[in-house]
Amino acid sequence: MSRALTAAALVAVLAAAALGGLAAPYDPTAPVSAPWQGPGAGHLLGTDALGRDVWSRVLAGGAGLLSVSFAAALAASLAGVGAGLAAGWYGGWTDRVLSHLADLLLAVPSLLPALVVAVALPGNAAVVTATVCGGAPLTLRVVRDAVRAIRGAGYVEAARGRGERSASILVREVLPAMKGVVTADLGLRIVVALQIASALNVLGFGPAPPAPDWALMLRENMLGVSMNPWSVAAPALAIGLTTVALALSVHLVTARGPGAPRRRKDTRAGI
Repeated sequence: MSRALTAAALVAVLAAAALGGLAAPYDPTAPVSAPWQGPGAGHLLGTDALGRDVWSRVLAGGAGLLSVSFAAALAASLAGVGAGLAAGWYGGWTDRVLSHLADLLLAVPSLLPALVVAVALPGNAAVVTATVCGGAPLTLRVVRDAVRAIRGAGYVEAARGRGERSASILVREVLPAMKGVVTADLGLRIVVALQIASALNVLGFGPAPPAPDWALMLRENMLGVSMNPWSVAAPALAIGLTTVALALSVHLVTARGPGAPRRRKDTRAGI
């Protein structure tokens, strides 16, 4: 399959996960038949523990998971990129302090702070906390090493020679040269955040019933899996397929290779 067709298929999967609720044939929160009915006329995947249409709940169950996963991944990426830029650019005690803090966070299992936060705050806050604590330190390391490799480049030295401030050089010169690395890392953070959100929702720290949610469906329908296996298999497949689509999307980004950044012509310096 060509890269274009692969990308189109991945976009279709992710769009279906995020917007599938718009095509749900029934209200995903309302009972429409007897509980634990198998697939049949009018119900493609049968019904769940409360008689709700499984297909409708599967279509609507990805939006919440994806939204909190994207938000958590973005928070982790912003924190990690900011800290990595500072550590890689300034070095010295700044690098040592930030690196030691990252090591301390990596020593703590990411689900531990999530479970602590989930006791007092909504599940979404727990997902963000776990993703930031577990993901930001890894992003810091990736970005720090990339900055170290870039800060001696000719276009960076030219910006220094023009008297530009460090913040301006980082934003205008260094970050654009690392956009492939940062984008790929963000994709990985989304995959991890989706896994954390699913785990917490299965444990009961996510949205409250009757909200449509893939992980919540696993928790609700486990007792009736023998009567209608699709009530559990369908959301499990949806989580797996979405995770694979996100991972393959990251692969497509990284497969392009970093390449040499194309520099704009700077008329002020005659470059």
